Amino acid sequence: MTSWALPLPFARTADAVSSADAPVDPLVATAARGDEGAFERLYRAHVGRVYALALRLADDAGHAEQLTQDVFVRAWERLASFRGESTFGTWLHRLAVNVILTDRRSAWRRTRRITPSGDLIDLEPEARAPAPGVRLDLEQSIAGLPPGARTVFVLHDVEGYEHAEIAAMTGIAVGTSKAQLFRARRLLREALER
Repeated sequence: MTSWALPLPFARTADAVSSADAPVDPLVATAARGDEGAFERLYRAHVGRVYALALRLADDAGHAEQLTQDVFVRAWERLASFRGESTFGTWLHRLAVNVILTDRRSAWRRTRRITPSGDLIDLEPEARAPAPGVRLDLEQSIAGLPPGARTVFVLHDVEGYEHAEIAAMTGIAVGTSKAQLFRARRLLREALER
């Protein structure tokens, strides 16, 4: 498979916007048969949306780029399983959410395995204080949310999932999803009022 780098900037073209959510596309069928050129066109049409989702759920642009690449590698591997019951964009979005949440769970497991010895090191990332005179914007505020609250906020308020769907995807209770959303909104309100 050819390796594609993320195009900069991550803006979608007019062609990508019009073809991103079209009904079953012959391009998808061609890519599913192994045509790398067709898959590259699908990649270019959808990379912006996948990257935006990864960036909102990850707290770092470099990690979001890696997650985006992981999503498209997984899409290439599983393209034959696409049945056309939804648009390719919808299928890819759900695949992206699953890849990103799986990455988050495995990162959580890795940090749980770390056994501190001797000197304890603060494993929490340093708080990102904005430069003096710079006002926090919404994206920075979302990135500053705790991971659980950020995940629920993005999936519910940005992507439009219901609490039951979020609970099923993340493995938490519906009530926990609602509590995390409440917490995220409160923290965002506080951050934006500063």
